[in-house]
Amino acid sequence: MKKAVIIQGSSRTIGDTSLIVNYLANKCEIDVIDLNTKTIGQYDYEYRNADDDFIPTMTEIIANYDTIIFATPVYWYAMSGIMKDFFDRISDLLRTKKDLGRQLRGKNMAMISISNADDLVTGFNMPFVETAKYLGMTYLGDIHSWVENDTIPENVKTKIDNFANLLFLQK
Repeated sequence: MKKAVIIQGSSRTIGDTSLIVNYLANKCEIDVIDLNTKTIGQYDYEYRNADDDFIPTMTEIIANYDTIIFATPVYWYAMSGIMKDFFDRISDLLRTKKDLGRQLRGKNMAMISISNADDLVTGFNMPFVETAKYLGMTYLGDIHSWVENDTIPENVKTKIDNFANLLFLQK
């Protein structure tokens, strides 16, 4: 059986998002791909970014993982810009790399959002839920987590632990 991967979509490689990501990754032995270490341009209709890291990254993800967990900080009530660019580039898989894009069908998706408080706005998860649905993926769920004073609070660790159990019992 293939395994899970966390796609970390923060503008900082080391920050609150990475604290949460590393906690989950270490607990469940999940691989991490940090989008901040990749060169992934914005979607454009002329495909001028065709030679960046997006297609090789997606090829790796599709070949090696059944469950994709997106981890994003909350920036202005939405996913981070780096994560939004990644999501927009999925259009490449629907237009120029259709055979690769079709391989997302049947895979699992989940999402973890991260901020400084338990204050997520209603509907934040909609782009993830609807993208999974559109691509024929199974949406396993999402949680909101937060970091206080550079530390993951115990109640948040419990929340992440319960989420991990849910994710891996559903497979």
